Amino acid sequence: MSKFFFYILLILLGFSNKINAQLGFSHEVGIIAGPIAFQSDYGKRNDTKTNAGNTGLGIGIIHYINFSYAAECNCYTPETYFNDHFKLRSELSYNKTELEHFGKWVAAERTSLAADQLRAMKGSTQLTNIGMQLEYFPLSIRDFTARTGSIGPFISLGAQFSYYNAKAYSTLGPLGTPLTTYPKYLTPSDNRPYGFSTESNSVWSVVSSIGTRYKLTPLRDLMIDLRFQYFFSNWVDGLNPNPDIYKENKANDWLVWLNVGYIYYLQ
Repeated sequence: MSKFFFYILLILLGFSNKINAQLGFSHEVGIIAGPIAFQSDYGKRNDTKTNAGNTGLGIGIIHYINFSYAAECNCYTPETYFNDHFKLRSELSYNKTELEHFGKWVAAERTSLAADQLRAMKGSTQLTNIGMQLEYFPLSIRDFTARTGSIGPFISLGAQFSYYNAKAYSTLGPLGTPLTTYPKYLTPSDNRPYGFSTESNSVWSVVSSIGTRYKLTPLRDLMIDLRFQYFFSNWVDGLNPNPDIYKENKANDWLVWLNVGYIYYLQ
């Protein structure tokens, strides 16, 4: 699997001068990192403690095709609206989040077996993502590039393919027995014997971002980016209580990632 992502990354980045000449565009590379809030089946929906507690960190490397500038001639491309307002971003990223239940059902004053089971239930998920987004800059990319200290806000939409590794366990003992497991997670769900799973699998997701760049130097930018990523699966966190029985299980897993990036323009 690691070789698979490595080979795809080489294709996406396209660093060689030959590729630059063939495409007639310039390229940018960068790194991103920042905190992640994972919205999952752990904890109570719309609960502040859950949103703040189930957090992790993400890192990544990114590559842009800049349509407004041609590397082989060090000149601007023909001035069209698309060239001056869009960039194509490809990315390889990794994040990990530790998960547990938060909210009123695990409050300290609750002393039932059910509360103990929920408090003891832990999990984690690791994600390796690869994909592309089309970024739209409402202001001119050429104007932004020409002035140090300028601001370049953007929004984006794209898709990613992810490989996840989810784990679920309990400090009371192995999950899957009435002594250790909250009843709703003992019910079979989606062809699994229980409503929890320790598994590795792949999943597609849709990604949308809003952010801005700051021009440090002619060839260097800083970026801040707030991302929403929605997965087409409810098993990414390792929990999925049977949605036909437990109607509160309404949505697939999703996350919010606030990242800061450093971008360098290849010439």
